[in-house]
Amino acid sequence: MTASLPLTEAKAAALLDGFERITDQIYLQPSPSPETSDPSHPSTVVIYGWGDALPKHVAKYVDGYRALFPAARIVLIFSPILRTVLSGLDARTRAMTPALEAIYGPAGTTTGPAASRILVQVMSNTGCINYAATLNAYAVRHPSAALPHALLVLDSAPGSTDFFANIGRWSRAMALGVGRVPIPFAVTQAIAAGFLGAMTFAGWLVGRVSAADFSVGAANNPALVDRGVRRLYLYSRADDIIHWEDIEQHAAVTQTEGYMVDVEMFEGTPHVGHMRTYPEQYWNAIARSWGEVMKAEKE
Repeated sequence: MTASLPLTEAKAAALLDGFERITDQIYLQPSPSPETSDPSHPSTVVIYGWGDALPKHVAKYVDGYRALFPAARIVLIFSPILRTVLSGLDARTRAMTPALEAIYGPAGTTTGPAASRILVQVMSNTGCINYAATLNAYAVRHPSAALPHALLVLDSAPGSTDFFANIGRWSRAMALGVGRVPIPFAVTQAIAAGFLGAMTFAGWLVGRVSAADFSVGAANNPALVDRGVRRLYLYSRADDIIHWEDIEQHAAVTQTEGYMVDVEMFEGTPHVGHMRTYPEQYWNAIARSWGEVMKAEKE
């Protein structure tokens, strides 16, 4: 399967017109053509956007999945950075609980063939945090079962959770999310670094597990993610937010823990910029991994 990804500004601006608003973070687009549903395609695609990503940014990914899997339902989950880093686990879990019904329907769960046809894409560490909160929300409702999905696509994630090794990258990401402000970028980044430092120190004082630590641990917790869920890591050595060695280390650990792992490296692409630069390579990698999921189901 290959995909061509033309996108106009008008399409990007109108993207959410076709989506049902579940909450201010969660949106659902029903299948536009359920009568053409293909049992070899995902029934649902869930996209966790990166920190402060706007509809015009994720529109390109919606277009890509529409080209690959025309009849899939699509769930979009936005990830405001400040809300994510300021919220504790309970608050993040409550925020993601409505995603269960958006993904699985009114029952908030699914079994059988439908469970094997859900594809989840996570963008950057902030997307990972909300994905982990969804895993936790499902575990709260269904303590003896892990969130049903078949393929987890990790774009530019996850990174190391070591504060001192990553404060420069994290503060840069937060400063970029602020957008244009009438002060030098270095000042904005310094303010972000101070804020993150204060939050981290406060967490240490009360013994709270950070959102980043919880999300990285949750991704490889078999109580939350079944070992049958295949992984695809999409990354680049040029990423200035998430270090490529951290992603490769996570992939290697994941594989030793019994998960099926695919990796796809991109040449010279920035953080969450792989699809824009190499769309054919990007979508072909996802199509191949999904094909492996379907092949394993038939064996």
